[in-house]
Amino acid sequence: MQSKSPLVKLMLSTAIAAAFASPAMAQTSVSVEGIADVYVGSMKNSGDAGRVTSLGSGGMSTSYLGFKGVEDLGGGLKASFTLGAFFQIDSGIQGRFPTDTLFSRDANIALSGNFGALTLGRMISPVTLPAFLFNPIGDSFTFSPLILHKAVPTNGWASSFAGDTGWSNAIRYTTPSFGGLTANLYYQPGEASAAAGKKNVGGNVLYFSGPLSLTAAYHDVEVNNPTDPINGVSTVKPVSLTGGNVPFGTPAPIAATEQKLWLVGGAYDFGMAKLFATYDQAKNNFADLRDKTGTLGLSIPAGGAGKILASVAQTRRTSDLFSERRRTTYTIGYDYNLSKRTDLYTYLMNDKVTSYDNAQSFAVGVRHRF
Repeated sequence: MQSKSPLVKLMLSTAIAAAFASPAMAQTSVSVEGIADVYVGSMKNSGDAGRVTSLGSGGMSTSYLGFKGVEDLGGGLKASFTLGAFFQIDSGIQGRFPTDTLFSRDANIALSGNFGALTLGRMISPVTLPAFLFNPIGDSFTFSPLILHKAVPTNGWASSFAGDTGWSNAIRYTTPSFGGLTANLYYQPGEASAAAGKKNVGGNVLYFSGPLSLTAAYHDVEVNNPTDPINGVSTVKPVSLTGGNVPFGTPAPIAATEQKLWLVGGAYDFGMAKLFATYDQAKNNFADLRDKTGTLGLSIPAGGAGKILASVAQTRRTSDLFSERRRTTYTIGYDYNLSKRTDLYTYLMNDKVTSYDNAQSFAVGVRHRF
């Protein structure tokens, strides 16, 4: 008999606990949520050795299973928890990658009220949420040019965001909304005596009012996530100490132990179309290694329940050790809602990194939210 995976065990234990819950426990409202997203396509990023025909997980959104609970404590005070586990629907494998933790999407508890909200645990990082919200292709780690440049390492490119898209052991304070304006402040201690003073700090501001939305975000990262290596943040860049452009990690990668990054973005809905734009700069504490990324995006209603989505991102990477490198990625696609929970999508993407050929990807997929 096969042993059950940690995720299956968790689901079974949750169901058993719910079945035998006492009346006091039933006062807490608990819900199950998630996304199942799968695509099939012909995939190649600039720098890849060859083209791959893939049936993959997470074309539009990373597949996950989550649990949420909230309890009204009275006097306007509420307690809540969030647990979220990524999985790969094409294979059933837990996590985004082999060493990923079980609840790498969310694992936190919060108290909220008129004062705002205080959240403790693992949660989305301060720059990741604005990056998702202010590009038309959202949280796609497969087709969004901004997210590809920032968070997806390839053979020809190292990701720009340090510290992962989620922070562990973190404290976040969220302000009440003031006329559509909300701020989030983050702190993550290093939790290691050998790395005294090592920490992550950051925050973001989000503004939504009618057709206009704006954001600004910042992070200072010294701690990697979900777990931190002894030698610090792995912000490895694809460069050679001799100045040549080489694939990711060879022959002499640069490793920075601190990164400071700021991002600004905006969007405006004209009715006929919604326009998106972001700009960010990242500076790593090694060899004046810097990334500057600008994006433009467009969402156009088309075909009743569908919309055309298009985005372009360009990153310029500089250092004292090598000549400027650039990555430019264009994506255009169509997303059609079959219902409030299920949509079909198709995308065409062109990717180009300095010293590598243009590469194209094409895919179709389906996403279901539950």
